[in-house]
Amino acid sequence: MAMKRISPRQARRMMSQLGMRVEEVPNVQRVTISTANGDLIIDNPTVNILDMQGQKIYQITGEERTEVRETAVQEEDVLLVAQQAGASLDEARRALQETGGDLAQAIMLLSSKQK
Repeated sequence: MAMKRISPRQARRMMSQLGMRVEEVPNVQRVTISTANGDLIIDNPTVNILDMQGQKIYQITGEERTEVRETAVQEEDVLLVAQQAGASLDEARRALQETGGDLAQAIMLLSSKQK
């Protein structure tokens, strides 16, 4: 059974009857979603806001790219982790990068590898 196509005008009218309103956000150049590991960047996106019963839903479409955040590791942190875990400076640096700079996690990671 084939479905009948609905024109955009009919769709807007039906959504309006259901208490839904869609609005496009004009002139958006970039959307950035920041996470603990990096940023998800959407360039030249189309952003629509769906307002439904006072609740706003954002719909974003476009081309995405990911930028991974490099963790800046302090040399004194590397020394501390190496001393506490009994590891080399390179191992301590890698553990700090792997744990996002978390000293306690880096020490636990290296300690568990030595067992």
